[in-house]
Amino acid sequence: MLAEKHVSRCPLTLNRRRFLKGLGASAVAMEMGLLEFASSVMGAAPKTAGTCRIMGAFMRPNVEKYWLGWPGTAYDIKGHQELYTKTMTAAAKRLGATLDLWQEPIHDAKTLAAYLEKVAKAAPDGVLLTCMSLHPNSWQEVNNFLDKRGKVPTVVFSPMGTSFTDHLHYSRNAKNAFVGATQDVQWLATAMRMLKTVWDMKQTRLCIVRGNKVQDTPLDVIGTTLHHVPHQYFLDALKKVEESDEVRALADYYTKEAKKIVEPTKDDILAAAKNYIACRRVMEAEKCHGFSMDCLGPVGRREIKPPCLALSRLRDEGIVGACEADWNAAISSRLTHLLFERPGFMQDPAPNTVNNTLMGAHCTCGANLDGFDKPHEPFILRSHSESALGVAVQVLWRVGQKITLMKFTGPKKIILGTGRVLRNIDTPPSGGCRTSLECTVDGVPDSRDVKGFHQLFIYGDLEDEFKAYCQLSGIEVVHI
Repeated sequence: MLAEKHVSRCPLTLNRRRFLKGLGASAVAMEMGLLEFASSVMGAAPKTAGTCRIMGAFMRPNVEKYWLGWPGTAYDIKGHQELYTKTMTAAAKRLGATLDLWQEPIHDAKTLAAYLEKVAKAAPDGVLLTCMSLHPNSWQEVNNFLDKRGKVPTVVFSPMGTSFTDHLHYSRNAKNAFVGATQDVQWLATAMRMLKTVWDMKQTRLCIVRGNKVQDTPLDVIGTTLHHVPHQYFLDALKKVEESDEVRALADYYTKEAKKIVEPTKDDILAAAKNYIACRRVMEAEKCHGFSMDCLGPVGRREIKPPCLALSRLRDEGIVGACEADWNAAISSRLTHLLFERPGFMQDPAPNTVNNTLMGAHCTCGANLDGFDKPHEPFILRSHSESALGVAVQVLWRVGQKITLMKFTGPKKIILGTGRVLRNIDTPPSGGCRTSLECTVDGVPDSRDVKGFHQLFIYGDLEDEFKAYCQLSGIEVVHI
């Protein structure tokens, strides 16, 4: 059995966050203390019903040892197949997916036909093929599978020593498929995560609170359902929220963890915690995985205080918490959470024409920018800048940090780019929203040409990973 020596640096291979289960809220609060209670129990993200089913197979000659040609005579066929199997099995277990892995090698037209029949009958949610040889027949069978598989999303893993440039050209135009050619065996976990994410996005329901109608809108390609409900749903839920252990725990968490508190009072922070509980209750009652509300109307009518802290909290828990009922930003957040286990910052873009940079600002920003299970960035409790009401979290971004800019523009296309954080901006003396930063944007000579609005800023250089996912899921990528 080959030893696993390489530790992947790919952000898609992060471990899933673990949550406490099975204890009542009050019992857990007493056992753990309110501060720790607020940061763990209340953060359990909603689960997706059903199970993602992935099938896998190995493309290689039916021999015990290779002779001449890549990957070479030193390549331990049995040992590598066992290592690939172990890696995929562990990834499937972590993700909560099932894996049906066919161990007999696919090496000719007959074995390929048998496997295609098996896939057609099982109708899995995804297929993960591992090409274990440079042998021409192996790639011929890979390409034949891609041609004949139908629409099932397919990832092909080609470890170093099993492909040249010519072998990889054919698959570039295959729909709903991606070939990962790399020396990193742990990339198999990334492949599993991408396939699972395609399935998760199709099962996702996002609660969009806006207007006066109840309506479901399924999205093409990505498959997510937008579940529209009236503002009254939130108003009714908020009226029922009392000052409970959960409310006090969350208020206590933000009071103690904040670097500074500027405008908000103790009552403001308690009210912000109640907004969070109301968001969770509406989302859970409607069986949704995320929440986005057009809050400016109710705030303008003084029916509620701005839910900025509530939406920030949801983002830090891996739950969509999007402003202004912007469903493109909401599905962008959901995808970011699933692929990278970190929040994105939905912001209003303001080009800086003096520095030729981009400034982005909003009053809702998650603080766990490195990851849901990582320490939070420093934050200050402020009011909502446009109303001077409620609580907003001003998150201080790490200067010099590489970031990715991304947003869906409809379910069939995303805009994508990268940049770097230059500085945080305070309000006042500047105008705008509470979390505010200035960044560079790579490959954009004039910052006024940056596409989109409410794009997400995300910690990390994630451009290649997003592109791989988009090729797998049939989404067009346009440079920002």
